[in-house]
Amino acid sequence: MDTFDIGGELTVNRLGFGAMRLCGDDIIGTPDDEATARAVVERALELGVDFIDTADSYGPGVSERILREAGAPEEAVVATKAGLLRNAEGDWLPHGDPDYIRNQVLVSRDRLGVDTIDLYQFHRPDPDTDFEDSVHAFAELKDEGFIEHVGLSNVSVDQLETAREIVEVATVQNQYNIADRSDEDVLKACEAYDIGFIPWFPLGAGDLSDVEGIDAVAEAHDASVYQIALAWLLQHSDVTLPIPGTSSVAHLEANMRAADLELSDEELARLT
Repeated sequence: MDTFDIGGELTVNRLGFGAMRLCGDDIIGTPDDEATARAVVERALELGVDFIDTADSYGPGVSERILREAGAPEEAVVATKAGLLRNAEGDWLPHGDPDYIRNQVLVSRDRLGVDTIDLYQFHRPDPDTDFEDSVHAFAELKDEGFIEHVGLSNVSVDQLETAREIVEVATVQNQYNIADRSDEDVLKACEAYDIGFIPWFPLGAGDLSDVEGIDAVAEAHDASVYQIALAWLLQHSDVTLPIPGTSSVAHLEANMRAADLELSDEELARLT
């Protein structure tokens, strides 16, 4: 599997795993079967996944805890995030207060069972908090040794440029997939700076029906359209780090087979 060096030093296989679906409905509370959730993580590690993405708001806290119980922090680079609050109704509420971020890094370290978080990402800019103040908090946590690398999520090119004046940015995580390329400009900026680009919703939340030609390409490879979508992400750019998430071992194994697909130049052009 192709690799990428996060921050120029953490080498990971480019097809990772998103741990959001290890939680209950609406990403609140525990899953129906925690043993199955741990088994998904353990199988991902067996299949060579060494980059896993999570967040303090997944559960909240449930995903991070399950990853620790499944041994992920010992075998993989685990990226987590801070900057979103949750409530019982399942709302996602931006909260980028620097003091809150400094508090949450301690909580995430404890849940993951690590002294230093591999990659700590600002989950979403907060309209009620100055963006630069939030990023400064992440920079300080890096300087103090709580985190190794800083990432951003859901940002524009201008926000990426602003953050880069404050701290070295290792990754950016924005919504992006074969059906939704509205953040192509952010991806291009990441390519220019050799910043890892983590596309969330890499499978378009399961809706790929509007992608012209994908059914024919999938048939030619005896693959699913979802496997083709992941293969396209891997070949579309050398800095992409797709993180398909699932709560099923069977779906996980199907997703991982996408790394073995090789789309032709003609197929890439057709899909692009």
